[in-house]
Amino acid sequence: MEQDQSNRRDAWKTISIFLIALFALSAVAHDAIVTLNPASIYVGALMWCPAIAAFATLKIRGRTLATLPWKWGSWSSNWAAYAVPVLYISVAYALIWLLGYGGVPNPETIAEWAQELGFSAASPIMTIAVMVFLLGTVQLIKSLGSIAGEEIGWRGFFIWELRKVMPFGAVSIVSGVIWAMWHYPIIIAYGGGNATFQLACFTLMIISMSVIMAYFTFRSESVWPAIFFHAAHNIYIQKIFSPLTVENEQTGFWIDEYGLMIPIVVTLLALYFWRKAKSEGM
Repeated sequence: MEQDQSNRRDAWKTISIFLIALFALSAVAHDAIVTLNPASIYVGALMWCPAIAAFATLKIRGRTLATLPWKWGSWSSNWAAYAVPVLYISVAYALIWLLGYGGVPNPETIAEWAQELGFSAASPIMTIAVMVFLLGTVQLIKSLGSIAGEEIGWRGFFIWELRKVMPFGAVSIVSGVIWAMWHYPIIIAYGGGNATFQLACFTLMIISMSVIMAYFTFRSESVWPAIFFHAAHNIYIQKIFSPLTVENEQTGFWIDEYGLMIPIVVTLLALYFWRKAKSEGM
């Protein structure tokens, strides 16, 4: 019992050091994003703050980088983690289009994609198919470097420390809340809408994603499924489905990471993974 209490105190010290380092580093990056130009340069720096905070914490605690879950894991876990965001994003946008909260396809996006690909404007189906394939593969691979910075910190380090002092459900919620709050300065600065509504939708979505990502991370004992999950989530929303959507007066309420539809769909999916984790004894 005494040894267990000592281990828990040690874990809480590690968690505290990580969070202090993370928010100190992130404050600098957030300030640069808001006040300096071009902001896109500093987004990459912000995304690597969780990894740098994790590395610093390991150094302070006398642990090595080899203790992180670097191994590749199974192909099935990596593919499944990639496919899950594609599933919930596809369902969410299909509902948006079917319910009339937005149209499809956006002719401006099709024309832009056709020009980039050197295709005829008369072949929209081919344009969409090729661009979705390229964005879902080549662009996703290009984004892995910055995504890895976040996931090394969050799923490669943070949730493993939380797991020493909390059950699976609490790990998912606590890590999700902190991960969401870490994004708040950017949403407030650049969201462009009702900040309270956007923060609520985003937070619900992030917590639900955290449940699913924690499941894949603990099951595979690898950070790679979370990296593929996160990359697919970003690409399919930001580069594919949102650009393909024709907006109307209702679209802003439902679309994207700050609208309501994706949080609803991914929350339902998170409940499935929560029960699955419980049944598997996580």
